[in-house]
Parts: sequence; C-alpha cells; structure tokens
Amino acid sequence: MFGVIMAGGQGSRLRPLTLTRPKPMVEVLGRPVIDFVKDAMQDASIKTIVVTTGYRGEQLEDHVESWNTQPSPIEAWVNQESTPMGTAGSVRLLTEHLTETFVVGSGDSVASFDIGALLNAHRESGAKVTMALWEVEDPTEFGIVGLAPSHHGQLDGQLREGYICRFKEKPTAEEAFSNVINAGLYIIEPEVLALVPEGEKFDFSKQLFPMVLEKGWPMYAQTIDGVWFDVGHPSELIRAQHTLIAQRETLPFPLPQGTFEGDSFVAKDAKVNGTLEGTVVSSRCVIGRGSQLIDVLVMPDGMIEDECVLENTVLGKGVSIGSGSILKNVIIGDGMVLEKNSTFENCRIPAIE
Repeated sequence: MFGVIMAGGQGSRLRPLTLTRPKPMVEVLGRPVIDFVKDAMQDASIKTIVVTTGYRGEQLEDHVESWNTQPSPIEAWVNQESTPMGTAGSVRLLTEHLTETFVVGSGDSVASFDIGALLNAHRESGAKVTMALWEVEDPTEFGIVGLAPSHHGQLDGQLREGYICRFKEKPTAEEAFSNVINAGLYIIEPEVLALVPEGEKFDFSKQLFPMVLEKGWPMYAQTIDGVWFDVGHPSELIRAQHTLIAQRETLPFPLPQGTFEGDSFVAKDAKVNGTLEGTVVSSRCVIGRGSQLIDVLVMPDGMIEDECVLENTVLGKGVSIGSGSILKNVIIGDGMVLEKNSTFENCRIPAIE
C-alpha cells in the first residue's frame, strides 16, 4: 500500500522559523513534524511513502532519504512540484503509482494515531473516501464535518463516526453543526483521484471532497484517539510539546534523551540553573543562572544567559539571548543573537539566511 505525505506548504504563520526550513521540518521535542505521520503510516504496515514537496523541498529530500536507511527501513522518495498544485493536485501527479487504495496524510501536523483502525473502517463501510476526524472545543477556526448513521442518512451532530453528509469551512458558532474537524488524513480509492483535473491546482477539502459528496459516492469518517495538533502557530508548538510529555508513557515512539521536570524537558547536556515551567530545552543548549522560562521552546544549540525572563516564546536553532533580557510572546528565527538587556513583546524577530 502507498502512503502519500503532503509537505508543500510554506508555513507563513510560523515565520521566521519557516524562513529557513519548510514547515514539516519544524521540530517538536527534537523530531521534525513530518516524522510523526510517517511513523503512524509505518505502524499501519505502509511500506512505500512518497512525500510531495514545494517550498524548500531540498531539505525534505535529504531527510526523507534517511528513512530508507533507518533501523526499520521503508521505501521513500520525494516528488517535487515545479509549481504549487494544491493538496489534491499534488497527489494527482502520482496517479501512475496510486492504482489501489492509498493513504494521504499532512506533513505539517503532529499526528500519532492508529491508521490501521481507520483502514478497517474504510473497508467495512464500502466508502470511496474515509477521513480521520478530531474533536475540538471551538470548531469556528476549522473545517467541520457532519455525519449520518447511514449513507444518505440525516445529519446527527452527536456522531463521532459515520457517513459524511456535510462540510462547512470555519463556521460561526451559530452555523456549527458539529465539533469534529478534518484532521488531514484520508484513505482514498483511485477512482476518486481520477476526478482531479490534470494540470490544475486543486484542493481536497474545498473542491474534491464536496464533488465526491455531490456525486453521491459514500464517504466515511472516524474520530481518532491519539495525538493530533495543527502546528500552524507558535502557541500550538508549545501546546503540542506539553501534551506529548504528559502522554510520554503511552506514546508509540521514543522521546529525546534527557530528564523531565513536571511539564519540562531538560536536555541531557544543558546547564540549567533557573526556573522552568512548561518548557522544552532541546539538545546542546545552555540556560544561565537565575533565568526563568515559562512555556518556552528552545531549539538545539540555544544559549540563554543569566537572569533572563522568557514567556510564551519559541527560539529557533542556534539563538543566543543576552543576560537580563525579557521576552514575552516572541518567536525568534534561527541564528539570531540578542544583546544584553533586550526587551521584546508580541513580535517576531527575523532569521539569518
């Protein structure tokens, strides 16, 4: 069975981190985001994975090549888009390979769940498309999905599994008929892919799936258990690391080596003298005396000198913060150096390219 991971997005909301890397290569707990969905596919016995890329695809090409030589290798390669083709359009380019049921996942969300259970539901339902769903408290920022107990049945907003009967992008609170959203992983039959116009930019959720629904073809969906985060915003990066650390005993993959203190991960070789709360410090970092880090993500090779206060902040690779600095709600790109006693709030500091 083929798996396709879509990894062509630019991740504009994560700038400046994504000025120097594609969004799927942003790290959560020391692992590129794309590795989470790759592992989930591999756990479902998917042995061949193609990654569709666009922006800074050369970085993904090197990383995907490493999957072929890992302890449990798979056959993996990259298909680079010459021009942006949209989610469905990028997969349409692989038509010659996708001649049987295949799985499509998003490479820019943290996703760790049982794809095998979704495959079983797909086969039993007789659907042309089966979609993974995630339950949220506030559906107004997402694309919601309405389910029915049977094909062509009536919408039931309380269902968490069933046949898809309706879609709605970013509804108002009054328009929301459910609180389950598209989690960006699909099981698709080849005849569905054939509906995508050749050579055109085309989207799964906005164009292809409504077309399948209009044709009356059965579409199924199942709400997943496990981990799912759309890490499109720096706050989601921080929230994802909190959840993964809290669930570390049940995760199907290893976390980086180091020590855990409450919700914090402290790198094995970091020198920590200050206070950490809800913070992850990656490898080869140094935290100075008396510094306080609250809900902070420090990527590898970071240096935070003495008596700094950082809150709700993400530091890219190799960032250096001078002593006495105060940062709140800040995202800093790779390689930046801040002088002593720097003060920044509610801003983004560009990366060095």
